[in-house]
Amino acid sequence: MLLQATHLHYAYPEAGREHTVLRDVSLSLQAGEHVALVGSSGSGKSTLLNLLGGIDVPASGEIQLAGKLFSRLREPELTLFRRQHIGFIYQQFNLIPTLTVAENIILPLALLGITADEQQQRLRYWLEAVQLPTRGAAFPDQLSGGEQQRVAIARALIHQPALVLADEPTGNLDAKTGALVLDLLFSLADAAQQTLLVVTHSRTVAERAGRILVMVDGGINEGIYGEITTTFD
Repeated sequence: MLLQATHLHYAYPEAGREHTVLRDVSLSLQAGEHVALVGSSGSGKSTLLNLLGGIDVPASGEIQLAGKLFSRLREPELTLFRRQHIGFIYQQFNLIPTLTVAENIILPLALLGITADEQQQRLRYWLEAVQLPTRGAAFPDQLSGGEQQRVAIARALIHQPALVLADEPTGNLDAKTGALVLDLLFSLADAAQQTLLVVTHSRTVAERAGRILVMVDGGINEGIYGEITTTFD
């Protein structure tokens, strides 16, 4: 078992009242499996992803990743653990505009103190892997949306994380480009035997995963056909 989350609860104050986003959510992810997380807007998908990624803290419940309980890690320890074991991919790409493609990709390695020689060796591999071998010196605004997302994939995978969390990774792309990016993401994660959890509204994306989890009213169910079919546009 790579990840185990049990009885997660998350809420925030809104207009003087407590707004519950997640209630008693439990799930587990096996090493190397690819899972889609679907549900209507506002059902708590992105919130759950942020909790599993150690970005936000649940009001109650436990998250254990690679044998470590998040609740037992102090903030500096959790930050380092997240950098070592988790990769993030976002709908908006989240590339740093003042850094080149190469600098964006190797940023996780620099934060982990990886040597410059090792950074460059991995960079060459990942530029080839995401089919951008000559674009290392370019800046994000010189790339198409599909190219930017490929850079984001390389950045998310370059430090060899056990868990990759992707939040609507094809949401800003047209169907053809999205399909190409999706193929690349799944094939690279599969080759590295990385666990992949993808939040999506896309039936195409969900059907690529080995398992589907459905968010409904702040809770989670294993893929129930009736609930899944009402989730997609």
